[in-house]
Formats: sequence, structure tokens, C-alpha cells
Amino acid sequence: MIKFQVTTKSGTEMIDVTVQVRDAVEKSKLKDGVCLVFVPHTTAGVTINENADPAVRRDMLVELNKLVPERDYFTHAEGNSAGHIKSSLIGNTKQIIVENGRLALGTWQGIYFCEFDGPREREVWIKVTE
Repeated sequence: MIKFQVTTKSGTEMIDVTVQVRDAVEKSKLKDGVCLVFVPHTTAGVTINENADPAVRRDMLVELNKLVPERDYFTHAEGNSAGHIKSSLIGNTKQIIVENGRLALGTWQGIYFCEFDGPREREVWIKVTE
């Protein structure tokens, strides 16, 4: 397993981690298989989406914040229920096909770490298998 750190600067943000995941696949030397990307946090997630226009990330966060506002009538004592809900909606795991030693992503696709309770120091775990 390969791990890397992500430092977030905002309460909610999406950080492109495609390069770090590609590097992990290259280090694995695997030609064909699957790359599992896992975020071991209950108020963060991982998604795959367009990486050509940064407005997509902003739009996604705006809409997620409308669906699950930071301040609502939550009862969780830590005050970060919105982050837990957003994490469950986005999910904490993605699988990407590895073909010929490379991630099989679409033309406009990138892999994003999603922060919902920042700023924080976070981790992303990568497992590349046949």
C-alpha cells in the first residue's frame, strides 16, 4: 500500500490528486489490474470528475453545500455532521482500471480528494493489484 498526505486549506474543497495516484501506479510496476483509492476519513471522500475546468469543482461544492448546509439542526456534538453526510454521499473509495501500466481514465477525468471538514492534514491510501 502507498500512502500520501493531503493538506487542505478550506472547510470544503476538492484537490486534484491524479498525479499522486499515477505516481503510485508507476511505482507498483503493475501492467494490468486495478488501482484502489481509499480515503480513511469520515468527513472526506474521493471522486472522479472533469479536470479541464476548475469551475466544475466549485459548482459541485456549491451544490453539495446547498444540499447539506454546514449549519442545520444537527445533533452531533462535534458540529461536523454536514461533513459526515457529504462524505457518505461522495464515498471514500474509487477503483480505476490499470492498463499497460497506466490509469485508464477518460480524456477529461481527474481524481479528487474531497474535504468536507477542513482545514486538516489528511491521507489517501492507494492499493494497486492484479
